[in-house]
Amino acid sequence: MEQRRSRRWLYLLLMVTVALGIGIVLEKGLERTGHASETYEELRTFSEVLTQVQKHYVDDTKVKDLVQGAIRGMLSTLDPHSAYMTPEMYKEMQVETKGEFGGVGIQIGVKENRLAVISPIEGTPAHRAGIKAGDFITKVNDEPTKDLTLMDAVQKMRGPKGTKVNLTIQRDGTADPLAFSLVRDTIKIESVKFKVLDNTIGYVRLTQFQEATGRDLSRALKQFKEQKVQGTILDLRNNPGGLLTAAVDVSEQFVGNGKLIVYTKGREGKKDEWFSKTKETLEDSPMIILVNEGSASASEIVAGALQDWGRAVIVGTTSFGKGSVQTILPLGDGSGLRLTTAKYYTPKGRSIQSTGITPDIVVKLQTQTVAKAGEKDGKESDPKTAKAPAVGKDPSPSAKPGEEPAHKNGAVSGGDGAGDISLDDDVQLQKAVELLKTWKIFKELRPAA
Repeated sequence: MEQRRSRRWLYLLLMVTVALGIGIVLEKGLERTGHASETYEELRTFSEVLTQVQKHYVDDTKVKDLVQGAIRGMLSTLDPHSAYMTPEMYKEMQVETKGEFGGVGIQIGVKENRLAVISPIEGTPAHRAGIKAGDFITKVNDEPTKDLTLMDAVQKMRGPKGTKVNLTIQRDGTADPLAFSLVRDTIKIESVKFKVLDNTIGYVRLTQFQEATGRDLSRALKQFKEQKVQGTILDLRNNPGGLLTAAVDVSEQFVGNGKLIVYTKGREGKKDEWFSKTKETLEDSPMIILVNEGSASASEIVAGALQDWGRAVIVGTTSFGKGSVQTILPLGDGSGLRLTTAKYYTPKGRSIQSTGITPDIVVKLQTQTVAKAGEKDGKESDPKTAKAPAVGKDPSPSAKPGEEPAHKNGAVSGGDGAGDISLDDDVQLQKAVELLKTWKIFKELRPAA
């Protein structure tokens, strides 16, 4: 029976090879047939290896597992972001873009050839436990992550609500690895949160770019207009990105109609451009964008576009530098292929990949004493009994592991779910508010008579 299955897979591979050869001849002409011949030879070698493994490997093997392993290996030689998705993973990915999925709440990527936390998602088990942007994940359930693909790492951290996953973290500034035991939960992401600071400054926090992000942002900006705010802060810190279309939807509400937001270039040099189309924009009032090392992908597109158009001053630290385009290609059996097909460029032609967005004004967060995982005020805390933030009261980016920040009454008014925001420890937000207030002062100055 297994031999028959093996033959069927071999026949399928040969049919694909023949179809590939015919397609190349039709599309590129007879001069390209040498490439088809080369591809056929390599696939023949692959089929021979598959047959030998089936015949002689010490344990029984399934052809499906071998072929899927070969596909994963092939994609891992390209870049960290290209990956194969099983039918289950493909379905989960589609759900995730709508803002709800299961797991611990960590967006991950590859940095310095290591599995890195792009950012923890606010209000999730990972965020409450104190995992930070820039942390390196060295083990998942005691299994080293060195040889794991991104998709494999994601799958190992996902799981049913209430189950546990153990992560070993290496953090800059700490000599010993940190151990975290996290209880999985259903992750629901509210992508837009907004408030009015000191009755004069509109504050918008974008946690991720989803299908509804542009629409929800428009609602926030309308409220700002009604309250006649005199400046706006767009907080993209620890925002790992999301949908390209959402990034365009957000950007166009600040730069106006007919402006280039971002363009991409693929292997053949083909250039695809995205322009703003909305006619409703926030008035040209002072604007600050906050970014840090956890701002990636779509966040960098927005920050880069508004920086290039001179629409906003960027404050914070250099962003993550994830500027490659992944196209999701569905396959016939319900699985999917996540393939890097192009790179992003800002309106002025700056590449985001590996460089990120450099702030106009660099402001680093104050160095804090790093508490050990699971500690709170020097006492051990149980992740199961740790108090979760109240609805609408999200921890600030500077909160210590396992702690909720202190809040100042009256610091924030109005809005929708951004919670109380304290300026006490958040030096980046302090700087943004200071700049906007100074902006107003200089604008109001008049020459002496």
